[in-house]
Amino acid sequence: MGPRTVVIVNPKSQGGRLGKRWPELRETLGRAFPFDEAITEQAGAATRLAREALRAGAERIVGVGGDGTVNEIVNGFFDEAGQAIAPEASFGLIPFGTGGDFRRTFDLPLDTREAAAVIAANHRQRIDVGRLTFVATDGSPAARMFANIASFGVSGVVDRLVNQSGKKLGRLSFLWASVRASLAYENQRVQVTFDGADRIELAINTVAIANGRYFGGAMKVAPDAEVDDGKLDVVALGDFGLMDLMTASRRIYKGSHLGMSKVSARRATIIEAEPIDPAANVELDIDGESPGRLPARFEVKPAALWMLTRGP
Repeated sequence: MGPRTVVIVNPKSQGGRLGKRWPELRETLGRAFPFDEAITEQAGAATRLAREALRAGAERIVGVGGDGTVNEIVNGFFDEAGQAIAPEASFGLIPFGTGGDFRRTFDLPLDTREAAAVIAANHRQRIDVGRLTFVATDGSPAARMFANIASFGVSGVVDRLVNQSGKKLGRLSFLWASVRASLAYENQRVQVTFDGADRIELAINTVAIANGRYFGGAMKVAPDAEVDDGKLDVVALGDFGLMDLMTASRRIYKGSHLGMSKVSARRATIIEAEPIDPAANVELDIDGESPGRLPARFEVKPAALWMLTRGP
């Protein structure tokens, strides 16, 4: 029979396209492995559904959706204190989203039948997960886990604009939002501390705290990141002007930007960031969502999650 599997579906993925296609996709998945289904009805529901399923004995949670759905389900593997609910349970993904950045690091197939075969093969890999504590939009303290990338700067503004648009243009939503955000955004000065010792101040366009390699709709912002090395890659796009961004954008998509003079990269297990101006609103991006702002603390949780992958 295989592991007891619950499939969590976000019908709003790709601007509602998943909801329309789910009956067809359900049949495709059902031919590959047996499962119970759970449909999200609102933001945050996937986290609750994953926790409920794991506490009820599920051994495998499979998400159908995009990066936002991935983030919510990964959060469901942990309680509010960041402790694993079912340490031996696995997470699998059937990609169906707008950005699709998390699946790129693992080279997961877009074809549903092929993605279902990855789940059925049940090859598991331990991956790291990040934990982020920050200031929520309403000013309250908040905490989230992230499997892919969290960042701050113009990326948080882009996320907010993309989500406001409803992602009706697909990947073009990210491009259009990036143009709008870049025209209006002013680089901000922040203080970043690495592992409690090394502290720097810099003017930033965006800083990515990366477990995976891609964000922002296929930008290979952290080309050297590894999901199982017990570290987070910190890639800072510094005091970029509009011309710098135009020059760098193609290199960022290719992952060849780390040698640029205004780009820096390093690894750490704990990263703390705060604006130099306490009144500044430096917005966060967490796997494609914009839930709050700095100050924030990013910490890696090594080998915290079993991920279903293609295999060696």
